Amino acid sequence: MSPFGPLVSAQDLRRQFAAGDPDLIVVDVRCNLFDPSWGRARYLEGHIPGAVFADMEQDLSAPKTGANGRHPLPSPADLAETLGRLGIDGETRVVTCDDASGMFAARLWWSLRQLGHELAAVLDGGLAAWTAAGGGLAAGNETRAPTRFVPRPVAGMAVDLAEVESELAAGSHLLLDAREPERFRGESEPIDPVAGRIPGARNHFWRRNLGPDGRFLAASEIRRRVRPALSEREGRPVVCYCGSGITAAHNALALELAGVPDVAVYSGSWSEWCSDSARPIARD
Repeated sequence: MSPFGPLVSAQDLRRQFAAGDPDLIVVDVRCNLFDPSWGRARYLEGHIPGAVFADMEQDLSAPKTGANGRHPLPSPADLAETLGRLGIDGETRVVTCDDASGMFAARLWWSLRQLGHELAAVLDGGLAAWTAAGGGLAAGNETRAPTRFVPRPVAGMAVDLAEVESELAAGSHLLLDAREPERFRGESEPIDPVAGRIPGARNHFWRRNLGPDGRFLAASEIRRRVRPALSEREGRPVVCYCGSGITAAHNALALELAGVPDVAVYSGSWSEWCSDSARPIARD
């Protein structure tokens, strides 16, 4: 089977549509962190023809307990059930898209990859790139016939709170924070109740992966930009985190493009870490 992903251009996606690939599916994951109903409403107004919708809160996150972060990762079984309901099985070529330069699309891309599904790609530049390439939009809801997705979790791609605490104590991993520099420094926190970062983390703001057009930069430029944050890596695996495990996946995708190996995502991220005042916090 030919390689697929981690990015696909709007032009290539249009060509694949024209070829009538029955195993190709587009999943729209538009989202507004402050308005849970916003993404579906925008999807119903207009989306890539044939695309199905996945809700970040209901489909791609587990129930919140108040201590497991704002977008906890579903269990492999629960996520597999959702993917099957969307019409995705082991042979489906999945393109994830949003209108936020991959901010949300990368979360689904990574979720698929950590379940062992290699046939996943993010639409580079999102819906803006699609329409700029002459792609049309369709209104209303669309579905595909449900199928069965068999999860095959990949060891080391997803780490949980206990692993982060253990790795922090041992100094065995490098933590890479995807949030804005002022949030990383603890100067402001517009979403979570506590400002700061996990001690020892380095910062690489996820938007630095992108060019002015909202598309991912060339691999060489991503490597140049992320190099200062990884300067103390010394062969250690990288654990990406952010506020709630969404833009962490954007950094994971960028690091894959840049050829950086041994990258994991801590989905609980800062929103889980700061839920217990006994955990250490760093600020500048």
